[in-house]
Amino acid sequence: MPTDQYLERLMQEYGDSIFRMCYLYLKDYHLAEDAVQETFIKAMKSYDSFAHKSSEKTWLIRIAINTCKNIMRNRWFQIIQNNLEDHIEKIGDNPIEEMLEKTSVSEAIMRLNANDRQIILLYYYQNLSVREIAKIIGKSENATIQRLNRARIRLKGNLVEVGYE
Repeated sequence: MPTDQYLERLMQEYGDSIFRMCYLYLKDYHLAEDAVQETFIKAMKSYDSFAHKSSEKTWLIRIAINTCKNIMRNRWFQIIQNNLEDHIEKIGDNPIEEMLEKTSVSEAIMRLNANDRQIILLYYYQNLSVREIAKIIGKSENATIQRLNRARIRLKGNLVEVGYE
């Protein structure tokens, strides 16, 4: 199958899911779009070396997370992020952004630190198993379970703060 057909298939199967994860990770619609585009570019450049030791979805999510982390390391991102948190209650004119910002659960997830947010997104939004998450984050399954449990406790606290019973 030619490279462009691989890319099209990957984008069709995983594009929306990767976008949602990047959006919740980065808290910015346009940065998430950039991250998704970069994820698929990186995936296509390295598809021939993909060893199929994990599923394509797991492999793509790992690329997407690394891409999001690279964006977050950027000084410009940190400045924008500080401004966003000052105005977190302000909703943009993007329909996807509005939908996600209006929900208490999304707000609570966005308040989590990056590691907690990552594991919650992988488990609940990407429906990955603990084993798959452990491969993505490079931890043992037991460490992943502990991390997930701690993230759930923090998320529950955040949900109570935003009025979720």
